[in-house]
Amino acid sequence: MYIFARRIVNITVSKQSLMNVENFFIQVAIFACGGIITVSAAYFLIKNDVHNYFRFKFIDTNKELKASLLPLRLQAHERLIVFIDRINPSNLLLRLHQPNISVAALQTMALNEINAEYQHNIAQQLYVNTLSWQVVRKLKEDTAAMINNAVQGLPQTAEGIDLSKKILQHMSEIEENPFELAIGLLKKEIHGLF
Repeated sequence: MYIFARRIVNITVSKQSLMNVENFFIQVAIFACGGIITVSAAYFLIKNDVHNYFRFKFIDTNKELKASLLPLRLQAHERLIVFIDRINPSNLLLRLHQPNISVAALQTMALNEINAEYQHNIAQQLYVNTLSWQVVRKLKEDTAAMINNAVQGLPQTAEGIDLSKKILQHMSEIEENPFELAIGLLKKEIHGLF
């Protein structure tokens, strides 16, 4: 009988342990579902606020970035306007003019000056739009080509002053001055910044 009673006690204890384990898992499941529901409800309640916070934070950061880049962009436009003015043949040839200079010497000096000015300002492309930079680069290439083309049409005995006259005459025949157009484009871009 003792063995039988012991078996009944063991079975009862096993059933109680099993029920305790089941109750434990049921309680865990209830708390987990409650937690998931609470977190989901909180997420949906504050989702818009969090989204707006990050959106405004991005806008503020973007404004700060634009504000810090504005002086650099203005400086880049100023430098490119100076570059365009310096490679304008009417200014370039006047600046490089020397009495009795040969055509070849003036051509070399002008092309070197154009390339040096361009290399000095090449980083400004970071701060201007792509179209403006392409116009500046094309203007530099066209100016060098204009000088080279003018040299080809001159006689062997010509001097630097003859080259200057030919280039300036060619410039006066152009309907719209490309240097003024390029400066106008840069000014328009600057005004678009404000």
